[in-house]
Parts: sequence; C-alpha cells; structure tokens
Amino acid sequence: MDNTKFLVGLIGADIQMSKSPALHETEGRHLGLDYEYELVDLAARGLPPSALPDLLNELESRGFAGTNVTHPCKQTVLAHLTRLSEDAEMLGAVNTVVLQNGERIGHNTDWYGFYKNFERGLPGVAKAHAVLLGAGGAGVAVAHAAVKVGIEKLSIFDQDERRASTLADQLNERFSGEVAKPVRDVGAALATADGLIHATPTGMRSHPGLPIDPDWIQHHHWVADIVYMPLVTELLALAKQKGCRTLPGGGMTVFQAAAAFELFTGRSPDTERMSRHFDELCRVAA
Repeated sequence: MDNTKFLVGLIGADIQMSKSPALHETEGRHLGLDYEYELVDLAARGLPPSALPDLLNELESRGFAGTNVTHPCKQTVLAHLTRLSEDAEMLGAVNTVVLQNGERIGHNTDWYGFYKNFERGLPGVAKAHAVLLGAGGAGVAVAHAAVKVGIEKLSIFDQDERRASTLADQLNERFSGEVAKPVRDVGAALATADGLIHATPTGMRSHPGLPIDPDWIQHHHWVADIVYMPLVTELLALAKQKGCRTLPGGGMTVFQAAAAFELFTGRSPDTERMSRHFDELCRVAA
C-alpha cells in the first residue's frame, strides 16, 4: 500500500464553495503527499440526505481513506458507522469518518476546532453567560467546546425544543452541574448574556439572512459564528457595526481540518501554515 497517496472527501449539501479541498490538498503537498480532496455534494448530484448510505458505499469502493461530513449528515451518519471515537460517541455527532481495514470509524473534530478558534480569537472576553443558537450536529460540538473554554452558563435555543432540551441535559450530566438550559426566548436570554454563539446554517450563501432580531445584539456582546462561507456573515457584519468583538468561523474550519487531516494520513499538519493559507483563500474569494 502506498502510504503517501490519499483520496479523501467531504459529504454535504451546497458545498461547492468549500475551501476544504484547497486547504487539505495544499498542506498535503507541503508534506510530500499525493493528496486529493473531493466534494461529494448532495445538492450538485440532486440527491436527498437519505442517499448517505449509498455515498459511503461508493467512497469505500473507490478506495477513499476517509471523508469529512457536514450539514445535513453529521448526526444521521452515526447509524452507518462501524464504531465511534470517544469524542464522537460522547457528542453524538460526527464530522470525520476514517475508512480503514473495512471499518468506518467516526470522529468529531468540530469541538476542538471551535475551542482553539475561541481561545485564539476572543481572549479575555466575559464568559459568565452565553447564548447558543442551534443544537444540531455542529451545535452539539460547539456547546461542548463552549463549556470547556470556560463559559459558565449556556442558554441553548433550537427550533426543535426537544433537541435543545436534550443537549442541555447532556451537558449538565457530562460536566456535573447546571451549566446549560434550553430557552425559548432568545431576546430575553441575550439581554443578560455576555455573548452569542451561532451554530445554524443561517448566513451561508445558500441560507442567507440573520438568525435573530438585529435589535437583540448590543455593543457589549461578543459574537462567534461557525459559518465561514462567507467569512463575514450578515450576523458578524451587524455585530461589527454595533461595536461587538466578533469571531468568524474560519479559524474553526482550519483547526477541525488539521485534526481531520491527521486522522486521514497519520501526519501532523502545520496549523499556522494552514491558517495563513486559509486567510489567502479568503482574500482571493473576497
């Protein structure tokens, strides 16, 4: 087996603007690898999310070393895996699948990506209380990272109230305390919060718009977004106008990608080099 040749991918919907192929492939070249990253776009292929099992079969048959997984497949993919890493099992969501020796091993590098991005991008912010929008696959990982990074109280909103309640219960059990609660009134929660974390698809080019009433954002808030296409979402642009400290989703993308790259190849990438490359990609796209 050639241990310098890797074929990997990304399964998701509306992902044609993803910077993951360039980010992964360039780092692969720096490390002397023959590394190809392919987009497996449900929308481009005209497929529903229910096609996921067939896509996984296809990638296995073509010799893929693994694949990243994004919206809307981060939780539905669980039923089609052989086993889960400790992080993925704990979080109940997968963004990276390693295909190895006939096994499909699910991992979650999203939480680490958000954790590192927050540490680097929002040092010194108040962390007594934050509001999280979204309790889906990405929200589950981001919520875990938020508590790990030191946020003392997390108010969670999701259009599916049961999903928000389940995530809050899981966090409270995992961290042995009342660290999270579901909320239905985002405006009221933000009135007493230090910051807002956005973990829904709203703001992506395929899902434009604001996820909340613009009047709810005040100058004392910090605002973190996980969306990175575009890098400055409507939410972040609004927050900047109001004088808020903001955190784009690009850094999370870089750090989760670096962790996935290492899982696929067994090689440690240079995260600073990947960060510089990501910035270049965003400047070109702007």
